[in-house]
Amino acid sequence: MEKSKGTLEAEISKTLTQWEKSYLGRGSINVKTDILRDMVIVTLCRILTPAEYALCKDKEGLLSVKKTRNSLVESGQAELKDIIFSLTGQEVISFYTDLSTKTGERVMVFKLSGDLEKTLA
Repeated sequence: MEKSKGTLEAEISKTLTQWEKSYLGRGSINVKTDILRDMVIVTLCRILTPAEYALCKDKEGLLSVKKTRNSLVESGQAELKDIIFSLTGQEVISFYTDLSTKTGERVMVFKLSGDLEKTLA
């Protein structure tokens, strides 16, 4: 049976939370995945530790936290692409991520080889 868009979005959220916990040592509080055309957009909320929030109070600390966190996620990029491929059947063409040190929110965008939303319609 084909998966619905909502079911697949929930599966991606759950699997990326598990990846965060095993790869980064802790997971986000809330994860939301949206499939839009040929993109999977994942928003992970409250990913920073209390110590990281404290560091973010000045510009030097903020840049340090942002750089370190982005480097950690980038180092796991191959595994992330494999996860998305295994769940969607689509190859990840490119991957983008950024982190807001103000809100503690990370956004990940996986650009896929085809229009996943259309195949789920």
